[in-house]
Amino acid sequence: MRIAVDAAGGDYAPHETVKGAINAVQELGIEVVLVGRQSVVRRLLDKSPDVTGISVVNARQVIDFDEHPMKALREKPDASINVGIDLLKKGEVDAFVSAGNTGAVMAKALLALGRLNGISRPAIGCLLDTMASRPPLLIDAGANADCRPEHLLEFAYLGSLYSSSILGIASPRVGLLCNGTEEGKGNRLAQEAYPLLKNARGINFIGNIEGHDIVRRIADVIVTDGFTGNIVLKTIEGFCDDFLNSVKLIGRAFSSASRMRGRELLNEIGLTAWAKKMDYTEYGGACLLGVNGTVIIAHGRSQARAIKNAIALARETVAHGIMERLREEHDGKTTGS
Repeated sequence: MRIAVDAAGGDYAPHETVKGAINAVQELGIEVVLVGRQSVVRRLLDKSPDVTGISVVNARQVIDFDEHPMKALREKPDASINVGIDLLKKGEVDAFVSAGNTGAVMAKALLALGRLNGISRPAIGCLLDTMASRPPLLIDAGANADCRPEHLLEFAYLGSLYSSSILGIASPRVGLLCNGTEEGKGNRLAQEAYPLLKNARGINFIGNIEGHDIVRRIADVIVTDGFTGNIVLKTIEGFCDDFLNSVKLIGRAFSSASRMRGRELLNEIGLTAWAKKMDYTEYGGACLLGVNGTVIIAHGRSQARAIKNAIALARETVAHGIMERLREEHDGKTTGS
């Protein structure tokens, strides 16, 4: 398996990206193709001369976070996002991972790879690894700010297939994120999407769920528009960051009053496991579902561990044949309708 990684995208690229790639090939048994400025990436790799399984493809340009996605893609044909997704299109790699400009990644994926049959709006599916053995999948987590009811139905199909493949859930429970559990609650989008989800075949729709239900593990797939989903995701990340900082402070306080080191004491009282669950670097990235290829979008502030885990998510997605399943099921659904 060969996975292309954007070595130029992200707040900590290329240094942390290269570290994450090195960790990935050592721990996961895969090949990584780093896409970025070859001279810079090579110098970083030379610091670990014993590492094998990493190659470099030159990309001289970088798309910054503040650039307009389509304009940047046109004006920077040799940007790492353009080059990396083109490798995926040509079949030279099995997946592409980027912590760069999310809009540019999505736009290039759509242009180069195309949509699955029956899918009008690809969506970002993000596992919310918060206090659950099998984390719920939030979809859409930020690809589509404005949606129509039928888009949410597509998200439900995509999310159900992804959740069942990655987490092994036979019939994932699908909930529509709303401001009330009763049918008829919500804005116009939620009210019009509800009957589509309720009457859809092949979806285990359990009705509306509220914000506090997210961490209660009521639904396996949480469906919403990308505007709402991204706010939910960033809110959870902010809370988790604050929690992790609090854990560190607790560890320091305990270590000064005890003979045990802070980390050992936190592990003893069970806070280490909680902290790990609430660390976004543990899940690494989110899958862009609905395009003809495996594309993983990592957090812009990803460091080495997050990059490694984003690569691991790409490996799992490819290994489970999720893109093939999505193509087959959506081709069947389209021809059978």
